[in-house]
Amino acid sequence: MKAVQIISGTGLPLRRSDVDTDQIIPAEWLKRVERTGFEKGLFSTWRDDRNFVMNDERYIGASMMVAGNAFGVGSSREHAVWAIQQAGFNAVIAPSFSDIFRNNCTKTGLVPVIVPEAVVERLWEAIETDPSTEITIDMQRRQIEVPSIGLVEPFPIDDATQHRFLNGLDDIGLTMQLLGDIDTYESTRPAWLAR
Repeated sequence: MKAVQIISGTGLPLRRSDVDTDQIIPAEWLKRVERTGFEKGLFSTWRDDRNFVMNDERYIGASMMVAGNAFGVGSSREHAVWAIQQAGFNAVIAPSFSDIFRNNCTKTGLVPVIVPEAVVERLWEAIETDPSTEITIDMQRRQIEVPSIGLVEPFPIDDATQHRFLNGLDDIGLTMQLLGDIDTYESTRPAWLAR
């Protein structure tokens, strides 16, 4: 996982609430044995509709997804997070997330930013008015900024998750930080115990 301190980019206004993981990445995409290529399945059912926002050329290259309430509800599939990341998104900004989806984000480096619904509405309006609107997420200061509309909004993130992002630590990286303690324990453990 790469470290996230400050990320900036344009946004995709996903004006939908209660987006579940089956809508993010339909079940037929879960049969893949490799962990690549999921971007093609991102919202694949909705993308058949030419009016779906991801088909709007104005938002090509957007790296922040701005969504409605309850984003990522449903099953615990990690594939949903992979698909969003592989499609070029570094963050999802929404008023709320499913706990499991949010947890999967924090373990792979996709930044889940929780802001009030009124802030999401302002972001949607700004992005739809000017698709080049720059959004900045500052993980150190725990805030989102949109200078063009004078928006500076704090977002909640616990210290442990902030530490993960700032240092680029997935679960293995967190475990590796304890390698000295693990080696010490292993060197003093009786030989008759299973290794």
